[in-house]
Amino acid sequence: MHSDTSMVELLDDRQEWLRFSQPHKPTPHGSDDCWDSHVVIQGMHCAACAFTVEEALMSVPGVQSAEVNAATHRAKVVWSAAQVKPSAWMAAIAKVGYGALPAADSSLRQARHEESRRALWRWLVAGFCMMQVMMYAYPAYVSREGDITPDMVFLLRWASWVLTLPVVFFSCGPFFGNALRDIRARRVSMDLPVALGMVITFLLSSVATFEPEGVFGAEVYYDSLTMFVFFLLTGRWLELRVRDRTAGALEALMNRLPDSVERQLPSGEFERVAVRRVMVGDVIRVLPSESFPADGVILQGQTLADEALLTGESRPQARGVGDTVVAGSHNLSGIVTVRVVQVGEGTQFSQIVSLMENASLQKPRLAQLADRIAKPFLIGVLVLAALSAVYWWPTNPGHALMVAVAVLVVTCPCALSLATPAAMLAAAGNLARHGVLVRNLQALESLAEIDTLIFDKTGTLTQDGQRVTQVMTAEGVTPEYALDLAAALAKHSLHPLSRALVQAHDEASGRSVLAVQDVNEMIGQGLEGQLDGRLRLGSAAFCAPKTKGIPDKAGVCQVHLCTENEWLASWQLSEDVRADAVQTVQALKDLNLDVWLLSGDRPESAQHVAQQVGITQAFGACTPQDKLSRMQAAQSQGARVAMVGDGLNDGPVLAGAHVSMAFGNAVPLAQSKSDLVLMGGSLLVVAQSVKLARHTLRVVRQNLVWAAAYNALCVPLAVVGLLPAWLAGLGMALSSLWVVLNSLRLTKGF
Repeated sequence: MHSDTSMVELLDDRQEWLRFSQPHKPTPHGSDDCWDSHVVIQGMHCAACAFTVEEALMSVPGVQSAEVNAATHRAKVVWSAAQVKPSAWMAAIAKVGYGALPAADSSLRQARHEESRRALWRWLVAGFCMMQVMMYAYPAYVSREGDITPDMVFLLRWASWVLTLPVVFFSCGPFFGNALRDIRARRVSMDLPVALGMVITFLLSSVATFEPEGVFGAEVYYDSLTMFVFFLLTGRWLELRVRDRTAGALEALMNRLPDSVERQLPSGEFERVAVRRVMVGDVIRVLPSESFPADGVILQGQTLADEALLTGESRPQARGVGDTVVAGSHNLSGIVTVRVVQVGEGTQFSQIVSLMENASLQKPRLAQLADRIAKPFLIGVLVLAALSAVYWWPTNPGHALMVAVAVLVVTCPCALSLATPAAMLAAAGNLARHGVLVRNLQALESLAEIDTLIFDKTGTLTQDGQRVTQVMTAEGVTPEYALDLAAALAKHSLHPLSRALVQAHDEASGRSVLAVQDVNEMIGQGLEGQLDGRLRLGSAAFCAPKTKGIPDKAGVCQVHLCTENEWLASWQLSEDVRADAVQTVQALKDLNLDVWLLSGDRPESAQHVAQQVGITQAFGACTPQDKLSRMQAAQSQGARVAMVGDGLNDGPVLAGAHVSMAFGNAVPLAQSKSDLVLMGGSLLVVAQSVKLARHTLRVVRQNLVWAAAYNALCVPLAVVGLLPAWLAGLGMALSSLWVVLNSLRLTKGF
C-alpha cells in the first residue's frame, strides 16, 4: 500500500514536481517558493482517516496547509520548497499507516486495480469459508437435544475454527491493520469498533472450542463472524467499485495528458520525450488516438479533435492548419504537427484540472457536520457496547459479549459520513461531463435553494462574437481612421464589444494596431488611453466630451469614441441572441424561478433582448454597482439569487450572489471568481444545473434520513439482544451501500 521509497525520492527532483504540483500563489506573509501538490491517499476508509492524514501532514515543518477528502481519497498539500521536500511529507503519511501517490501518476490506475483485486480475493475467501462454516453450524440449529454426540459437536467446532482462521488472518486484515494503526496513534476510527467486534467474537468462540465445559462453552459464533465479515467486505468492495465510477469524470479529465510526445529536433527528425520536457515554441507531432499535451497551433495536417471533457461539446471538432488545439483534447483521425504556445499551468486544461481538484477536496456544510459528529459518535458506540455487556453479563457472559459485538458492528457511522460527499461528488462529475466545472461543492447546495436568477446580457444571453452593423463619424473623421483608434484601445480589453471592434479592424485592413499609452479600463464603462491627447472608448455616459455631448443621431449606438472635447465616432453592433436562450428562460420559469436581466447596455437594447427571450424584469444602463444594489435589494427581501455573467464587469455582483456562474471563455479561468464555470457555449446547462442541484439535495437528505433511521432502529435492537452479529454486519454493509448506490443515480441523465 505504501509508495515505493525510490519513487518518493525521485519526486524530490524539482523537474518532477510539475507532474503533481503547481506553484502556489504567494501570500503577503508567506514564502514565494511554495507549491500546491495533489496526491491520492491509499488505505483510507472514513472521515477519521482523513483527520489522521491531515494532522500528520501539518506536523511536518514547511507544510503550510493540508486538505484531505475522505470520499475521493485525494489530498492537497501546500508546502514551502525552502523548508521541506515531497519525500518528507510523504514519509509523514507513511508513518501513520497510509500510502500516497501523485494524483496524475501513471501507476495510479495500476494501484487502484491491485487494491480492487486484493479486496476481491478477501471477499472470495470470506465467502467460501462462510459457506463451509454454515454447513458445519447447520446441524446444531436443526437437531434436538441428544441427536448429536459430544464428540461430533467437538469435531464440528474444530472444523469451523480451522475454516475461520483464513477469514480472521487474511480477510479481516484491513480492519485489524487500521485499528492497530489508530490505537498506536491514540485515535478512534470507524474500523476500531468493527475490529473489536471481530476479535471478541473469534476469541469467545475459540475459548468455547478449547474449553467446552467452561463459562463460555455453551455456544460458538463462527457462523456469525464469517457472515458479518463477508457482508462487510461485500459492502466495501462494492463501495470501491462505485467510488471509482462517481469519481470517474475527475479521473478521466486529469489523466488525459499523455506521458510522452514526439518533439522535432533541429535536424527535422522527431524524438519521443516526456511531456514535461516540452517547452513553448517546440514543434511536436501528435498521432491519431493520442491526446494533445499542450495548447498549440496546427502547422501541418488536419484532424478531428474530441474536446468533450473540456467544453461539453460532444461532437468532434474539425481542426486544420492555423487552428488552435488545447491540451487534454484527443486527436481522433489524422497526424498533425503542432507548434506549442502554452504548457503546464498556463494551459486551459491545467486550470480546469486545478478547479476540479480543489472542488473535490472541499467539504460542504452537511459533510462537515457529519465529520464533526463522527468521532464523538464512535466514542459513544464504544461506551454503549461496554454498558450493554455489563448489563447482560450476570445473565449470560457469552450472550453479553455477543450483544456488545452487535452494538459495535451495527452502529458504525460509515453511511453518515458518506451521505453528503458521495452525492455531491457524483453530481459534480456529471456536471463536468457536460462542460460545467464546480469550483465550490457548497455551491450545489446553494444552487438548489435559489428562487431568483439574474442574467447579464452581452456575452451571456447574446452571442459572444458580435459584428459591426453601423458606424457614424464626426465631420473630417473617416470610418477607417476611427476604427484604427478604437481598435488601439479595444485590444486592451476582453469585453465582447471590444473584441468585436478589434476583429472588425483586422478584417477591414491589414494595418497594424496603433500603440496607445497608459490604457486603463473602467469596469462596466469603457477604456481610456493617451494618443496625441486623451481618448475614451465606451458607453455614452463615460465618453461624453466636456464641451459637447454625443450627437442625438449616435444615441442608438452602443460604443462611442471621444477625445476630452470632441466626439469622433460611434458604432452599432449586432446582438444575436443565443440559440437556446428562449428555451433556457422557459426551463427556468418551469422550475419556479424569477428571471431577471441586468445590463450595462442602453435600456432600449436590454428591453429588446429581454422581450426576445421572454424575460419581463429587465434593467439597462446598469453600472456594476447598480447591478449589485438591485441584487442586494432583492436579497434583503428574502430572495436567494444566482447570477450568470461573463466574468468581466460582473465581478461585484457575481461575488455578492448566493451562487454565481460565468462562461469560461469570457475570461481566463484563473481569474474567475464564480462558483460554477460554464465551459461550453450552451446556455441550457444553467437550467439543467439548477435541476441537478435540486435533485442532489434531495438525494443528500434521503441519505441522511436513511443513515439516521437505520441507527435509530437497529441500535435499540442490538442493545436488547434481538440483533445477532451476522445481521448487524449485514445491516451495516447494506446501509453504506444504499447511500452510495442512491448517490450513483446522480451520474445518470442531465
